[in-house]
Amino acid sequence: MTDAADIPVRVRPEIAALPAYKQGRQASGDAFKLSSNENPFDPLPGVAEALRAESAVNRYPDATARRLRERLAARFGVTSDEVHVAAGSVSILSQLILATAAAGDEVIYAWRSFEAYPWLTVVPGAVGVQVPLTEDARHDLPAMASAVTDRTRAIIVCTPNNPTGPVVTQAEFDDFAAQIPSDVLIILDEAYAEFVTAPGAVDGTLVLARGTHPNVVMLRTFSKAWGLAGLRIGYAVGHSRILDAARSTGIPLSVTAHAESAALASLDVETELRARVAVIAERRDRLAAGLREIGWRVPDAQGNFVWLATGDETMAAAEAFEAAGLIVRPFAGEGIRISVGEEESVGKVLRIAESIVGALPAAHRGRR
Repeated sequence: MTDAADIPVRVRPEIAALPAYKQGRQASGDAFKLSSNENPFDPLPGVAEALRAESAVNRYPDATARRLRERLAARFGVTSDEVHVAAGSVSILSQLILATAAAGDEVIYAWRSFEAYPWLTVVPGAVGVQVPLTEDARHDLPAMASAVTDRTRAIIVCTPNNPTGPVVTQAEFDDFAAQIPSDVLIILDEAYAEFVTAPGAVDGTLVLARGTHPNVVMLRTFSKAWGLAGLRIGYAVGHSRILDAARSTGIPLSVTAHAESAALASLDVETELRARVAVIAERRDRLAAGLREIGWRVPDAQGNFVWLATGDETMAAAEAFEAAGLIVRPFAGEGIRISVGEEESVGKVLRIAESIVGALPAAHRGRR
């Protein structure tokens, strides 16, 4: 245990050294918040009414989120025991890793990817095995398969990859899954699946329907496309016994009745949701194309964000965006993720991005 002078109790050294999760900065005044991959639209029709109807906050919610699990089970053609609902898909990630990995075990994931993966791995004492992305910011699945050892307990595949944007294809995932030992958990993190327009992208529902890889669990969320980020609700679909193990590690009653009702109300108006997603996807494609036209090298964007590989100039570039009223998400020394926000933000992003790319060295990896 650590004897760090600034901590009044004895804390595990790896926890003491772990940086706290940093949320995307909030926007103030007229600034556009493009730092948290939130849906820029208001909640879907019926959501506000569903929230108002849940007035009994003096009562605990249904710990199993039964209504939503049954609705999702019907949606995906599985039993309700093969659906798990928790306070965001990141909560389920935590539960799955706690259930499978102990001290000294290994969890493999691509890097850079979702910034929560390292600390979710450290908490149970496991070892994170980070496999670098390819030159075009995609998962290197052959390298990830080669990284498997007898200590590997879980592998996370994030598609579209957050924060860089590209997807894993169905063919790539099928080849990859066939190489992984059947007792190693594969977590297919599809938090941005609804935004994907690329042909041939992996689809977790197809993987599960085939039934050939019961070690695969699909994660999805209501936080992004469905616009319920503030209510914290996500779900997993997979083998019931794997999900039972995850449920055993979770904090009981973490999904509120408000979140469950809002998710159900959103599912009732999926046609409206799909129309909104199409608007965001078109805006994303237009933003990515505009960035390439002014000189940026932008990876294939399939989520609701784009990635600029600003490298050592990252923090200075983020300050330039912020000075213009655009709050973006910088990853020091690596790059900037810009969420697709309101239509009015697109032109501003392009104007500031053009001034930044023009100041980068000619050989900079972020330039075309």
